[in-house]
Amino acid sequence: MRGPRSWVSDPRWLIAAAFIVSAPVAAARAQDVGLEVGSAAPAAKVHTLDGKEADLAQYIGKTPIVMEFWAIWCPNCKELEPALVAASKKYGNQVKFIGMAVSVNETPEKVKAFVEKHGLPGDQFFDTKGNASGAYDAPATSYVVVINKAGKVVYTGLGGRQNLEAAIKKAL
Repeated sequence: MRGPRSWVSDPRWLIAAAFIVSAPVAAARAQDVGLEVGSAAPAAKVHTLDGKEADLAQYIGKTPIVMEFWAIWCPNCKELEPALVAASKKYGNQVKFIGMAVSVNETPEKVKAFVEKHGLPGDQFFDTKGNASGAYDAPATSYVVVINKAGKVVYTGLGGRQNLEAAIKKAL
């Protein structure tokens, strides 16, 4: 018979609890996470998938941007992927799409293979030291930041079901 605390050590309970707590939040939250809407988009040093240093400052203030913080293992990111691909096909000439792979349990090689296999849009980077995640106050993976041409944040959202079309229209 289990004692009163034995459920705590059962990994199935911990996984279920994490999902129950995060699932409604991920679907419901948009425009209330991460950077404040209206704030200036920050620069951050990151790496290309080939290991070269890059700075997000090269994009800010030149064109509208859709930036997603994602991971291979993220179920919300996988859910959001078709919407990102569709938005890129529709708005790719007007908006710069940037993927920011977080470095938790990933390598640039794994990310590069995933990007190629799935045809992820835009420029893809690896946040080796968490510089971009910290600068953009990324609360989790599947975090999207939309930035207008003036370099101001016009949308932030989290989860697999975000209205990217409406967010992009705010940046145009």
